[in-house]
Amino acid sequence: MSESESLPPSLPPLDLERLRTYSIGEREHLVSSHHMARPVDPGASLAEFLDALPPILAVERLRELAEAMATARAAGRRVLCGLGGHVIKVGLGPLVAAMVREGLISDLCLNGAAAIHDFELALIGKTSEKVSETLADGRFGMIEETAAFFARAFARGAEGEVGLGRGVALEIEERGEELPHREHSLLWQAARAGAQVTVHVALGTDTVHAVPGADGAAIGQATWLDFRRLAAVVAELDGGVYLNVGSAVVLPEVFLKAVAVARNLGHPVADLTTANLDMIQHYRPRRNVLERPAARGIALTGHHELLLPLLRVEALRRLEAKRAER
Repeated sequence: MSESESLPPSLPPLDLERLRTYSIGEREHLVSSHHMARPVDPGASLAEFLDALPPILAVERLRELAEAMATARAAGRRVLCGLGGHVIKVGLGPLVAAMVREGLISDLCLNGAAAIHDFELALIGKTSEKVSETLADGRFGMIEETAAFFARAFARGAEGEVGLGRGVALEIEERGEELPHREHSLLWQAARAGAQVTVHVALGTDTVHAVPGADGAAIGQATWLDFRRLAAVVAELDGGVYLNVGSAVVLPEVFLKAVAVARNLGHPVADLTTANLDMIQHYRPRRNVLERPAARGIALTGHHELLLPLLRVEALRRLEAKRAER
């Protein structure tokens, strides 16, 4: 059987010789020679390194965020930073504490995992267990000292208007020598520096909810008080910045509800810049942090242990320049 009898006819190829071309000088370009990176010597300063980065894509987003933070703080506006547990696990607690003392960050909100890692570092200078191994024999999360500390912190946080974040900070403050590494505690350092520090949990999400002595009513009351305190911070975020760093679910959901409460009570929360820094851009941070509540949303994708130190230096030198101009 011939081809003509077995298959329908095919289209003839297009004649490329008839294509119209135009000069490269007429084209609008996205990249030019001023976007090129400049190599720096190994002994160059960090400022020289940052200035030599190519001003494109993530570098421009980093600079945009640093400028927003510096502008907000120079004008006395709040910069609120939300932290997931991984940020503490990779050793960034002292760096974030420095950002609070330097005036780059005004307030903090943490999820439960971040608070747990923060306490354990204060207690023994170590944290983060091998989950696969301890889960296999039922030891996962069953740490006596951590359970006992948080049982006290939950109870204390449920009293009056203390709240969970301040409850943890007060327990760390008062136990002094019992916590020989407490200088590593971001939560304690930030509270001492005057930041509003809140901790937000969902029952069952943290190991300290599933241990002897855990009191569901106290946990709920303490973190509910912190939600209300966070809403008070968000109510004053006009012209400010919210950074969501390493929380994919809990903090994006809590932040969006705090914005709703603040606006419902007559606080516009306008001209808000938000950012999400994480290794992967997830749905909730994108929608609840970058898109729905904000006038401007900035996504920076990468490892916290690289992104956050770079952001700190870039934002700090911009803030110092603005302070020098006043």
